[in-house]
Amino acid sequence: MPSPRRKHTRLACPKKSKPPKNLSRCRWFTWIFSAGGLLALIWFLLRVIPKPSRAAYPCQRAAFPLASGFIVWLAGAIGSITFIRRAKRSLAQSRYALCAVLVAVSVGSVWFAQSITTEETLFADEPIANAPIGHGKGIHPGRVAWVHDPDATDWDGPGDGHWWESSHTNQDAVDTMVSRAVRALSGEPSDAAAWDALFRYFNEMHGKGNVGYRSGEKIVIKVNFVGCIRIWNKSTVATIEDYNLKNLDYMNTSPQMIIALLRQLVNEAGVNESDITVGDTLCYFPNEFYNMCHGQFPNVRYLEYLGRFGRTAAKPSPVPLYWSTPDAAGTTTDYVPASYVEAEYLINLANLKSHNDAAGVTLCAKNHYGSLVRKPARAPGYYDLHKDLPFTTPGMGHYRPLVDLIGHKHLGGKTLLYLIDGLYAGKHAKERAPRKWNSPPFDGDWSSSLFVSQDPVAIDAVGFDFLWAEWDDAPHQSGTNDYLIEAALADNPRSGTFYDPDHKGNVTRLASLGAYEHWNNPTDRQYSRNLGMGKGIELVKLNAK
Repeated sequence: MPSPRRKHTRLACPKKSKPPKNLSRCRWFTWIFSAGGLLALIWFLLRVIPKPSRAAYPCQRAAFPLASGFIVWLAGAIGSITFIRRAKRSLAQSRYALCAVLVAVSVGSVWFAQSITTEETLFADEPIANAPIGHGKGIHPGRVAWVHDPDATDWDGPGDGHWWESSHTNQDAVDTMVSRAVRALSGEPSDAAAWDALFRYFNEMHGKGNVGYRSGEKIVIKVNFVGCIRIWNKSTVATIEDYNLKNLDYMNTSPQMIIALLRQLVNEAGVNESDITVGDTLCYFPNEFYNMCHGQFPNVRYLEYLGRFGRTAAKPSPVPLYWSTPDAAGTTTDYVPASYVEAEYLINLANLKSHNDAAGVTLCAKNHYGSLVRKPARAPGYYDLHKDLPFTTPGMGHYRPLVDLIGHKHLGGKTLLYLIDGLYAGKHAKERAPRKWNSPPFDGDWSSSLFVSQDPVAIDAVGFDFLWAEWDDAPHQSGTNDYLIEAALADNPRSGTFYDPDHKGNVTRLASLGAYEHWNNPTDRQYSRNLGMGKGIELVKLNAK
């Protein structure tokens, strides 16, 4: 009998599964990055080759990091593929050791390309969003509290009195801003508990144990009275009227913010008035501000340049400050003010201002240009502090003296708290009065803000972002944010500088001074910790109630 015909069962081919969503997104990102990088490269070459000077144009400075990153990424990808193919051949030939080496080299090519690409974008002139570096400081690392209250300011501008008058700046509103900020920063429910937490964190970090403020410990509040700088001879000060404000609407630290901070320290933290010193060593303490502060806190010491009419004169201590640059060799040594050395704590109360002729921005770090006892401020023979600022030395990866200032043990090393008075932001030294802001939530009104942090890098990074988004001139100067990157990477800076302001010569390199990054966009204002990434900066936003 013929054998029965065997049935042939046709096996169904398995359906192709859809790629995971995250893989699809990754492919889309690769295509977008590749196309964008290629277009940026073509655009850069077409524009710059015929006229090399165009490389300095803002559009070309923006295109170059993407174009160069694309080239590095492409070289890494080609190298990785080449080594993987050779590894496969070695595996087929049972040359296992060589195969392992080639796989390692392939992975290393990708890693190297990625690290170089990240570095190139990080050190580009245009800040890159959410690329945090450094190590956050504070009870909540990298936290910056921002309070915005339009009710704190009510001034129509020059001609309507002056912004610092009590009829134009609401003391009660400013008091509430400071209270809310310190509570948000510490995470504590009351002002007293907030200050206790701040002091305890500081003391623990400085090897003093879990202890709060102790009666008798001295505190210095460094304000910014740059509108009150005078290179005086004492003989020119004949009467009390010589202490009247000359630049009546200049963007100095507001007396209301000083009073609010003094109220917190005396009434909530338990500090005796006589243990507090407030002022600016290079400026005079004007009558208008002195009378408002002294009237409420007569036993506080009001520090200034000369020390006339009830004020305290700034004097140098024997403690030197060494600039971490060879250019400072042979210059006259700077010394820290005696009041700083005597104090256990420092509070840095800066202003929200751009800096149109030197630094790009002037925030907490630049506030310490008023923490030296030079007479005058630019006395001959001293290291020129303005030589290494962005307008003189543009670009990224340079020595920045601001790092030495916030790293010195008696300056940034003693700082308990950093604040930026943003009630009336302005453009120093280009203009004589503050400006209203157009970006949301300000919408044509004063900035009416206060920023508070325990992290010197994070708070200036946030201040820089606000100024960078609002104004398109000085904050966009090439190298303006370089000091923040140098400070965040002080243990291994791009410039190669051995930052050690406490010693003559390279003895002890500074550690990272804080966290730096650029927000995601000027509308959402979110940093990496806001996005749940666990590092970088966290901006806590406190709007008016």
